[in-house]
Amino acid sequence: MDEATRSRHDAAVAGDPDLADAIRRLAETPRLLVALDFDGTVSPLVDNPADSRVIPEARSALDLLEHTPDTWVAFVSGRPLDGLIRVTEADESALLIASHGVEVRLTGGAVDVGLSDGERSRLAALAVELDRIVAATPGSKIEHKPVGLGLHTRGVPTNAAAAANEQARAAAHAIGGGFLERAGKDILEFAVRDATKGDGIERLREHVGATGVLYAGDDVTDEDGFAVLTSDDVGVKVGPGETRAGFRVADPDVVAGLLQSLASLRARN
Repeated sequence: MDEATRSRHDAAVAGDPDLADAIRRLAETPRLLVALDFDGTVSPLVDNPADSRVIPEARSALDLLEHTPDTWVAFVSGRPLDGLIRVTEADESALLIASHGVEVRLTGGAVDVGLSDGERSRLAALAVELDRIVAATPGSKIEHKPVGLGLHTRGVPTNAAAAANEQARAAAHAIGGGFLERAGKDILEFAVRDATKGDGIERLREHVGATGVLYAGDDVTDEDGFAVLTSDDVGVKVGPGETRAGFRVADPDVVAGLLQSLASLRARN
């Protein structure tokens, strides 16, 4: 491990020798899966989600991991698959879990979500209502997802965001059919299919035959991912908030340090 990598790793695990030991042990697992949330984990949160990109230090570490034998890198995100491909700049071989586990791309193939006519009709009706709410809430946006819709309120004043969310909940309730509601950082999502990031991680684990998994994420929805980890895995919560993860780091820069350390250790095994 060169001095620059060692310094970043030391900063990443300062005051947490247990995390340092966990990363060293994980580097020795026979088949390693590195699964990562995107926004707020390997990319800083930005006002325009389309502008997000993996920070360079994390990108270099992931490139090294991807070229290390018996090691796989995957992104696990609430973003739709096409948007996730764009911001991660993933090639056709990348492993991607999108839309909270609904869309899965394994070795270049995507799973068809196959919505029914009734599901499409409910989503269309909700889209009309959310359009009305967004028109009355400057700064808010709608994100169309394969099995749902997201109301983004990043940058919207707190009271206005809360009012928009309550109106959206009321609209979903009036349409009926039991939308699955999921709240994240400055986003409220409504879906007609139930899937979680934990489901996605389990699919990835089975696909690559992983004997150890690193999963890092910053959002409430990442708790489903942490919930499926085993004693052979390492879960890292990025930032504040209650968590099931075994470890916590401050921000994407520290995640990059952990990835650089893991990549260097893994390459030597």
